[in-house]
Amino acid sequence: MQTANIRQEAYRLLEKLPENATWDDLMYEIYIRQAIEAGLEDSKTGRTLDVKDVRAKFGLPK
Repeated sequence: MQTANIRQEAYRLLEKLPENATWDDLMYEIYIRQAIEAGLEDSKTGRTLDVKDVRAKFGLPK
């Protein structure tokens, strides 16, 4: 994301928080946003695993 867009998104995150929000609330929102963007970027560049492979790796049922 470009720097100008980061500032705009930060302001947008602040605007949607309730008046009694804590620093932890803000940090959580930023973390979630960052995690989603990282996942979307991974998906675009093909850095994904099939669910079947992940289940097999961790010994989970199909």
